[in-house]
Amino acid sequence: MNIHLTLMPVLALLAGICILIKPKLVSFIVALYLIAIGLIGILGLGRIGLHL
Repeated sequence: MNIHLTLMPVLALLAGICILIKPKLVSFIVALYLIAIGLIGILGLGRIGLHL
């Protein structure tokens, strides 16, 4: 069985779960998510996938 996970959807899922758990941290979580997406784009890490 192959499961193909890329980094950005996993980050989005984790950010969404954190927002559901702690709604008061929305701006902090969104800021961290945007910084992570920017670094992934700049460093070219978006092409790295996790194959399970």
